[in-house]
Amino acid sequence: MTRVVGLAVLVVAIVAALGAPVLAPHAGDQSFRGLLNAPPTRPHVRGDDGTWHRPFIYRWTLVNQLEQRYEEDRSARVPLAWLSGGRLVQSADEGRAPLLLVGADSYGRDVFSRMLFGARISLGLALVAALGATLIGSAVGGMAGYVGGATDDLLMRASDFLIVLPAMYVVLALRAVLPLVLAPSTVFLLLSVIFAVVGAPFIARGVRAIVRSERTLDYASAASALGAGHLRLLARHLLPAARGFVAVELTLLVPAFIVAEATLSYVGLGFPDPMASWGTMLHDASNVRAFADFPWLLAPAAAIFLVVLGLNLVLQGPVQAGPNFRTPTVRLKPDTTREHL
Repeated sequence: MTRVVGLAVLVVAIVAALGAPVLAPHAGDQSFRGLLNAPPTRPHVRGDDGTWHRPFIYRWTLVNQLEQRYEEDRSARVPLAWLSGGRLVQSADEGRAPLLLVGADSYGRDVFSRMLFGARISLGLALVAALGATLIGSAVGGMAGYVGGATDDLLMRASDFLIVLPAMYVVLALRAVLPLVLAPSTVFLLLSVIFAVVGAPFIARGVRAIVRSERTLDYASAASALGAGHLRLLARHLLPAARGFVAVELTLLVPAFIVAEATLSYVGLGFPDPMASWGTMLHDASNVRAFADFPWLLAPAAAIFLVVLGLNLVLQGPVQAGPNFRTPTVRLKPDTTREHL
């Protein structure tokens, strides 16, 4: 049951990220200058006179500039426009009464829209970095376990050196030596590479142990005797034996990279403004008393918590990787030829 809940949370997050251009009522950088730190807009279906209507909202009116306190102007209803302008739902009067489902930030930007667009950056970066770490770690661990000897010692000592270092400090140091102002695409690429390099040793050590153990089994010896080359033996028979371990590590790396991106953006070393990511949104929220006065600005922290929780719930379920994470033993028949390998 917990795994189903985790999968549901992840599916919702992925759909929200992919469908951001349609699901978000506004662009991520669109600002409403008269609604700085405005609270969430509450949709209504019943008016003050007790009559029922199609979903509508009321316009926010600023009543205290210093406290940034707003009240609903209940003198006129503002209907919602569905499937208009390429958006799922918007306010019929975007200029005066925009739909702010999770409120606005200190620049007057829609928090809900920025969360959806930020999910594309944060989740996309974590997935790309995790896949990169998987490729690098599998290649390094597979080579070390297959070749052995001095190559094994050299690669494993390098992995040990990276593992014993505090990963977050390594990422901060590597990012700090780079130029502070970079294009968003450049930041995405650089952070992907840094995260992949930092995460690869954790996969490399496990893959190396599995490959080294699997190489001594009968099916690997049979494949080698029938003419399978070193690369084919490693890629076709030995590395697949580690797929269960890699799947578990991949599930652990994704939330770690989500938190790492949020940390870098929080300290100002992530994506530049106005690019929306969950980390940059929390960085903006740190400039005001978000927890006490504007709690809706902490919505990205709730999104990070839910995604990480979903991944951990999925991890609690069984990993379908075959018995003992091993590739089934090759059963040789009298007519077996080299072409079967």
